[in-house]
Amino acid sequence: MNIILFAPEEFPAHAPAPATLALPRADARAAHILDVLRRRPGDTFDAGIIDGPRGKGTLAAIAPAADGIPSLSLTFSWDNTEPPPLAPVTLIIGLPRPQTARKILNDATTLGVSEMHFVTTARGEPSYARSTLWTTGEYRRHLAAGAAQAFCTRLPRVAFGATLDETLAALAAAQPDARRVALDNYESPAPLGELLQSIPPAPAPLVFALGSERGWTTAERGQLRAAHFAFAHLGARVLRTETAATAALALALAHLGRM
Repeated sequence: MNIILFAPEEFPAHAPAPATLALPRADARAAHILDVLRRRPGDTFDAGIIDGPRGKGTLAAIAPAADGIPSLSLTFSWDNTEPPPLAPVTLIIGLPRPQTARKILNDATTLGVSEMHFVTTARGEPSYARSTLWTTGEYRRHLAAGAAQAFCTRLPRVAFGATLDETLAALAAAQPDARRVALDNYESPAPLGELLQSIPPAPAPLVFALGSERGWTTAERGQLRAAHFAFAHLGARVLRTETAATAALALALAHLGRM
């Protein structure tokens, strides 16, 4: 973690003002402060409120709790500067196996995408949508980890379980001016880098669609074309879904002048 993130509701009155917080020693953030950062009472560390300000936390004391388990007494001072916005890039991803989704959630958040939509597809495995990653809200932990790596407090919007058709319709309404690109190894006329050169870097947002680990069907390619997606590829080599997502995002962010 390059910044320790806290949820707004962890603070009194839900206000991002200077505050005191008791953090149980069993919390992973407490372990990071003590065991990785090696902070001791009086030391400071970088802190942030999710989707809110960054600032400095101070380890005021390590106090025993009523149950005998120590807790960290933390105080905070927040910077009033608005955190930088996320990149105007949206990912549509055919719902992959949970371990792949975890990597994408983390890495795409680190790179700064604004939205991720994990959609059901014809070739995707239906049971993936029932993974505890989604049903328990575990996915939020991977978003926070990605943001903490990037020294950022903003988290992308994440949706999952909708069909490709439903997602395409929703995004068409929400982002009518977006430039749309679908990645496909079989029917793409040009590499992504070449296609991006024909797209103005601003102000329109970018939407990328990546199929499930088994790729798009003919019908899904038709849906994407009907939704005004241009097709591109990432070269002759077959990449893992998480690698393709990272490579596409790196090219897009470089095109937008963010890398």
